[in-house]
Amino acid sequence: MATSSRILSLNGKGLKLNTRSDIEPWLAPVDPTVLEEIHLGGNTLGVEASQALGEFLEKATALKIADFADIFTGRLISEIPQALSAICDALKDKKSLVELNLSDNAFGGRSVDPIVPFLIENRSFQVLKLNNNGLGPAGGVVLANALLKSAELSKVDGEKSNLRIVICGRNRLENGSAPAWAEAFAAHGTLVDVRMPQNGIRMEGITALANGLAKCRDLKHVDLQDNTFTQDGEITGLEAWMKAVQSWPELHTLNLSDCFLSADGEVPVLLSELALGTNPKLHTLQLQNNNLQSDTFQLFANNISKSLLSLMSLDLQDNDQEDDDEHLETIALSMKQRGGKLYAYEEDLEEEEEEEEEEESEAAEDAEAEPVASEKAEAKASAQADTTADDLADLLNKVEIKS
Repeated sequence: MATSSRILSLNGKGLKLNTRSDIEPWLAPVDPTVLEEIHLGGNTLGVEASQALGEFLEKATALKIADFADIFTGRLISEIPQALSAICDALKDKKSLVELNLSDNAFGGRSVDPIVPFLIENRSFQVLKLNNNGLGPAGGVVLANALLKSAELSKVDGEKSNLRIVICGRNRLENGSAPAWAEAFAAHGTLVDVRMPQNGIRMEGITALANGLAKCRDLKHVDLQDNTFTQDGEITGLEAWMKAVQSWPELHTLNLSDCFLSADGEVPVLLSELALGTNPKLHTLQLQNNNLQSDTFQLFANNISKSLLSLMSLDLQDNDQEDDDEHLETIALSMKQRGGKLYAYEEDLEEEEEEEEEEESEAAEDAEAEPVASEKAEAKASAQADTTADDLADLLNKVEIKS
């Protein structure tokens, strides 16, 4: 008899599910019509098992989260397209679906086609996670074009896109696919969270992304870590992003660490714009390893208490700072006063880790102390009850019954 559980999780079990008979014992106890989440990461699925899973998913009319990260470890490249087709085709008509996670599966550009029908036809999902899939520029173009087609179909139908979050890091997207992604983002115009770190995107691609993302006025979280914003003294990328950030009044988190924002210590025009308070809700700014020097630190010191009032976390580690830079001291003091934190040196991070460890230790001690305190309270209550009973017995013994 199927259970009414809304979550099916086999995460991290290390199962090798090759055939229908391998996976069916895990699916049979679950009623697919009430299932809202499925998590299969850390197992490996063959073609036949994936087809059985697809049949199960077709009946999952209430499904919200489909987490299929890391499900093809050890599989042949010839197996993956068929397995993906079985899974993704079953999700095409799921209007309840909110999130699809296919991260940490080594598709490569050769195996992305099976995902395309889902991306085009399902216009209900909001979150797409494709991290560390080895897409390459060609695979990136295929997926970005599918998202663009989806946006165009929504427009024809007079509907607003539901796409809100795209996570596509560590995929070697490079300049070759960046314009396609930019066009897709602009067509949707609804993104609030875009994370594309470590993709080898250089200045031309970065410029294209800035122009596309500028159309997404509700952006709150942007992560372009470890891509390149400048090249041979050219700052076209920085200038494009300087204009783009002006379109994001809701921006909360911006990660531009390892992005070569400055070649020789000059103040990046993008940071000059941010320091003016263009984004009043900016809370977290990550700028590690960007060749920043004292002039940039002075820029932040001069504005930290004027136009950067919401900033609570500023990461400037691994730049060209001196140990006693007065501007960094000013920033650190101002942020500490508001309960925020400047990360300028390695010891700042170590200090935070130590504080977190202390908090965890104290929490563990409190958790251990609770049962002891509870036992003492129970013992005290029991002793009080015994005393009350004894007093009552003595009182009754003194009562004379007259006939």
